[in-house]
Amino acid sequence: MDIAELLKVAEAAVDQGRTVTDTRAPGVLTSKGDRDMASEVDFAVEREVRAFLERETPDIGVLGEEEGGATDGTRWVLDPIDGTVNFVHGVPLWGISLGLIHEGRAVAGVIDHPALGTRYAAAEGLGATCNGQPIRGSECTDLTDALVAVGDYAVGPEAAAQNAVRLRLTELLYPRVQRIRMIGTAATALTWTAAGHFDAMVMFSNKPWDTMAGVAIAREAGVVVLDLDGSEHAPESRGTFAVSAGIREPLLDLIGQATG
Repeated sequence: MDIAELLKVAEAAVDQGRTVTDTRAPGVLTSKGDRDMASEVDFAVEREVRAFLERETPDIGVLGEEEGGATDGTRWVLDPIDGTVNFVHGVPLWGISLGLIHEGRAVAGVIDHPALGTRYAAAEGLGATCNGQPIRGSECTDLTDALVAVGDYAVGPEAAAQNAVRLRLTELLYPRVQRIRMIGTAATALTWTAAGHFDAMVMFSNKPWDTMAGVAIAREAGVVVLDLDGSEHAPESRGTFAVSAGIREPLLDLIGQATG
């Protein structure tokens, strides 16, 4: 597998999606459950990117958030608009996220933030960049200096039980870290952790289209990326924890207290 060539394919595929987001408003919203929705643009971006990938890499499957697809083997994983609620409300924190899974590992990713003018890209062994410039994660070693991003609270029928754990982690974090941030997009939180803006990010879910591209980018930027139990992160992980190595252990302890 020529990872450098596949990264070029991923960038070109995301360009196809970017042409959609640059020219279309959100349009009609489709409900996906309690306070969850997809916009017309979500579907349009997914169709454009999927069609491009199927032409350029017919031997690699595609899994998209809106229309499903390949669930095993080497596959592209696409979130056409990560942060749809932000996008619909005109908040510029959203992105097109395209990752590549190979042999059970996130090996490449491209995340484009059209409203911010930033594109993050990485492939295993090739480093991570933002707008073509190398990036590195934080070197924070003291929790009291740490800016920590957390994932959204859950919605839906099981939300109360799921959010009890999230609220518990917030209670444990706020007296110990410098600040906590919730920005409403896993892709952006992972890229900002890769770039050193956040010292860590924790989310209690791991949909592959939300995380795989960002996981590949963060790893190549020198960030430690784990499951919530401290094991190495994988597509089937139950959550996503990206962190500066210097604060890994104390944050893992707090996650353990919240989930125990």
